[in-house]
Amino acid sequence: MTTTIAEASLRDLGFSDIEARVYCELVRTGPATGYRLAKVIGKAPTNTYQALESLLSKGAVIVDDGEARTWRAAAPGELLAGLKAAFDRRGAAALAALSSMETATPDDRLYALKSRDQVLAKARAMIAGATCVVLFDLFPEPFEALRPDLERAAAAGILVAGLVYGPTETTVRVAITGSAAGAAERWPGQQVTLAADAREHLVALLAHEGDQVLRGLWSDSAYLACLQHSALSSEIRLSALPPGDDPFADVALLTLRPPGLTHLLGASS
Repeated sequence: MTTTIAEASLRDLGFSDIEARVYCELVRTGPATGYRLAKVIGKAPTNTYQALESLLSKGAVIVDDGEARTWRAAAPGELLAGLKAAFDRRGAAALAALSSMETATPDDRLYALKSRDQVLAKARAMIAGATCVVLFDLFPEPFEALRPDLERAAAAGILVAGLVYGPTETTVRVAITGSAAGAAERWPGQQVTLAADAREHLVALLAHEGDQVLRGLWSDSAYLACLQHSALSSEIRLSALPPGDDPFADVALLTLRPPGLTHLLGASS
């Protein structure tokens, strides 16, 4: 089972089936000739030697060029460090090339975000690109994921403020929302709401468990971003008031529980 998981993890990193099998066999049993490896894994010698040469180019194996060429696996930590360094180099080159082609202009459309990684990557890009202000409403898990980015922006002089759902240690200006108690039970997922420079906004609902995105939207519509900024700023300011100072507390969504919320909670179950 462990070997199967290890091979799958290597395939996720771009290794072919036979490359993953050969590398794992070398890790498991130690140095071997290509001929012996071919017999153990049940593959043709030609295919096994091709896999070994490919692994050599990846830095996954080293070879003793004696009379009987003997192959040894690079230590897993060394392999992953090398793969990461190579990926970072290729990523930097790709970013430079792609950035020179970029002609991003606002188009006022709403775009769907389909994965947790995509939601967080877009949120980080928004925070990093802000020049004036970032407002947010974040449930605890996404807040912790984005906290370093928010704190870097605040340290750089960006106005960063938002709603959180319990006490937290952070250099960012936060208000604990009045709906913090039991919010996770009364809301169908982990909320991520972000507005940057009143120029773009992101709204996403992540599943309580796992990486599923129940709903995710991003837009660079200045009109929608201004509305989101206004809503967030009102919520933040209201949450900062002393308890009992809200004469309109009865209109709050989680207090009133209108039909739309009931429908949303039912649709997500």
